[in-house]
Amino acid sequence: MNLNLTKPIVFFDLETTGLDVTKDHILELSYIKVMPDGMEQSCTMRFHPVSALGETVHIPEKSTEIHGIHDEDVADCPVFADVAEELYDKVFKDADWAGFNSNKFDVPMLVEHLLKAGVKVDLGETRLIDVQNIYHKLEKRTLEAAYKFYCDKDLTNAHSADADTRATYEVLKAQLDHYPEDLKNDVASLSEFSAMAKTLDFAGRVAVNEEGKEYFTFGKHKGKTVEEIVAKDPGFFGWVMRGDFPLNTKQVIKRLEMKYRK
Repeated sequence: MNLNLTKPIVFFDLETTGLDVTKDHILELSYIKVMPDGMEQSCTMRFHPVSALGETVHIPEKSTEIHGIHDEDVADCPVFADVAEELYDKVFKDADWAGFNSNKFDVPMLVEHLLKAGVKVDLGETRLIDVQNIYHKLEKRTLEAAYKFYCDKDLTNAHSADADTRATYEVLKAQLDHYPEDLKNDVASLSEFSAMAKTLDFAGRVAVNEEGKEYFTFGKHKGKTVEEIVAKDPGFFGWVMRGDFPLNTKQVIKRLEMKYRK
């Protein structure tokens, strides 16, 4: 079943130097941009990882074992920050986003890199579909197993961004065929269904409870509302701003601090 779209949607996958959103670097980005008329645009890009001081970052051997990318493979590739604004404007801006485990990793990692590059990211109208969350809610398996289960194909070159991106796109279309009573063929419904929890930042450090109150999901104030901590421990917010948290998380917490400060 083809997707019922009202605007473009970008399926994407990242390969990185590691799993730390604030410290690691994007090495490869592969995307398939699907238009409402069904036309597709696809591309795979690689990037040379550099530190804040402009020094080359070594790709850890453990990461290379997963995705197969070595230092020499990206030595002559562009730095992400140099192409970030064009990439966002031409591919991701004004489109919905989708991926496999993307709400927990790919989206936070991409947004962090865009913000560090000085790109003004506005996701106010962007719906996020995490195909893994749909799969885990209904079948609870890996991408390779999902591809075999829904598409009856073996996923070769797993952990290659291009192969994973294409597989994710095909799995979502097959899920629509497989669960016609559970899934609605529109991005808003798929985005809502694939969300595991209602969070305000991409790293999931601030969530919303059943009463509509924002609360922290980490640290000494885990489970406590932001409004409560503004009154009882205002210094906590300064600690967050100085800490090693994603820029998006800091932006959300700062906005909430200002909202409840009297």
